[in-house]
Amino acid sequence: MLAPVADPYLGRDIAGQFRVIEKIGSGGMGSVYKAEQPDMRRFVAIKVLHSRYLARQDLVTRFKREARAMSHLSHPNTARVFLYGQLEDGACYFVMEYLEGKNLAQTVRREGPMEPLRAINVMIQACGALEEAHRGGIVHRDLKPENIFLTTQGGIADFPKVLDFGLAKVSERQMRPGSLILTQEGMVFGTPEFMSPEQARGETLDGRSDIYSLGVILYELLTGKLPFEASQPMEYIQKHIKEPPIPLSVRTPDRQFPPGLEAVMMKALAKKPADRFDSAADFATALKRVAGGGVMTGAMRALPASEPPPRASAPVHDSHAPTPEQPVVHPSAMYPTPPPSRTPWLILGLGALLALIGTGALVLAILLR
Repeated sequence: MLAPVADPYLGRDIAGQFRVIEKIGSGGMGSVYKAEQPDMRRFVAIKVLHSRYLARQDLVTRFKREARAMSHLSHPNTARVFLYGQLEDGACYFVMEYLEGKNLAQTVRREGPMEPLRAINVMIQACGALEEAHRGGIVHRDLKPENIFLTTQGGIADFPKVLDFGLAKVSERQMRPGSLILTQEGMVFGTPEFMSPEQARGETLDGRSDIYSLGVILYELLTGKLPFEASQPMEYIQKHIKEPPIPLSVRTPDRQFPPGLEAVMMKALAKKPADRFDSAADFATALKRVAGGGVMTGAMRALPASEPPPRASAPVHDSHAPTPEQPVVHPSAMYPTPPPSRTPWLILGLGALLALIGTGALVLAILLR
């Protein structure tokens, strides 16, 4: 039996500041490692393009271009890229933030379908990341639950990070659910379960393709299932093109959803891009309307430990109530009672003293007679 080949990157220093600790993931195009950055006292993730693909100049160029583009994305719900370059053996790499938590696929698999408001909250934040990318001309092209990672940031739970913006990947020859479909040139074409109809037809993509994929992800978060019944990749592709999604009421007849949620999701899942939301920001706005006041994002969800939670009911209006900027003062301090006057006591004491002196003078006069 042959001994396993040692990973050439384990224990290696990269760019003179990162020390590779362990391998944490692997894909068709490369591997992902956890590394330590001692000078900054933090961990990072390093994605390395397999050296065997160095002869594929198209893949190398694409990897560099996408790493460069991703490094300019600054939205808090996008996984940050700090650095990219090439190693001594020519292998391309980029360094990104190290995340702890689990992706949406793992979350649904372990916990079951999400509560609607929780799912909406995650999707709104993911839309924010995509809006920035789309405005920068970056289309993800491979959005799926595995590429949206739930972590905790700044004390905020359920903080999604969108990963792998438009990064080319290579799949195995044999396609199966979850594998990637490639064009003849070998470029990424998408994941069958989550690809848009125009992706399935090999057409030019824009941000509305990602919106469709987000709609599929939202469907799975709400139901734990996909919007179509299929067992083979080509079946999914055909159903994305031709068949309407299975209604939520049919998929999960025992679950209740906020009014309007299914309509918003179905608009994102429209077959024609022109019938979907024009932008990820529009999709997020529609989701916020459905949630009303029940969804909390970003800083709204991060309350300092010393701050009391908000009241469940609205307070009665009081025109004399202090504004939030004013300290809360008890009414007795706002309208203090005047301190009692000492004057009556002084007069009474003086009178008593005079009476005592008068009495003494009278006694003395009697004795001297």
